[in-house]
Amino acid sequence: MTILDRIVVDIKEKIAISKTKLSTEAMQDLPHFNREVISFKKSIAAKGSSGVIAEFKRRSPSKGIINGEADVCDVVKGYELGGASAVSVLTNETFFGGCNEYLTAARSVLNIPVLRKEFIVDPYQIFEAKAIGADVILLIAEILTHDEIQELTGLAHALELEVLMELHDEDQISKIIPELDAVGINNRDLKTFTVDIDRSIRMAQALPDSLIKIAESGLTDPRVALTMRNAGFTGFLVGEQFMKQENPAEACKTFCDVLKGLK
Repeated sequence: MTILDRIVVDIKEKIAISKTKLSTEAMQDLPHFNREVISFKKSIAAKGSSGVIAEFKRRSPSKGIINGEADVCDVVKGYELGGASAVSVLTNETFFGGCNEYLTAARSVLNIPVLRKEFIVDPYQIFEAKAIGADVILLIAEILTHDEIQELTGLAHALELEVLMELHDEDQISKIIPELDAVGINNRDLKTFTVDIDRSIRMAQALPDSLIKIAESGLTDPRVALTMRNAGFTGFLVGEQFMKQENPAEACKTFCDVLKGLK
């Protein structure tokens, strides 16, 4: 089994347990479920926006522990003050050291959109995302069929959440549906977890012009993000590069400042 296969098996087991503890009906009574969401696509595309989606991630299968000590509220508020257009929070516990509580905590201190970074395979997780305070969800084309993407996107929109779908190979472009709010291209292969920074650039011109395009993974230098922007990308998801620093918020600010100064 690949790492991705193992993640999906684990996710499905966790969902089955969660369904016995909290129903989707009960979720709708939670405080965040009825809050007004903040538009991810508007924040990313706004005039003067850095386009940076700064991620809170404690560890990964490929890198192990990245930052096991940072306080989620301090980091994400620092991201916002440093110029990030949105924040991404990992909620997968087994493989990434995340949890739903991190996202809820982030939502409580932010005025910018929060992306739930999770391996979503079940409608239950869409209700869950709304209940914990997410504004936008991630759908990963590699683990979903075209029909599943259609179903999950429709449910997300019914709950007033936006949808970012992630691709990492050309053969997944056929899974794009018009209803998506944004499409991301992951430079990291989700089967091998190796990074190819040229992936986004090679695929960019095959994506519909109407969709906001997000470059993901391997963005260690603002000059790389500028290259992506010149290739048609509006947003840049940056995770490990910030979290591995002693002060992730300061690293984000420096990245955003340099990117804004580049022409």
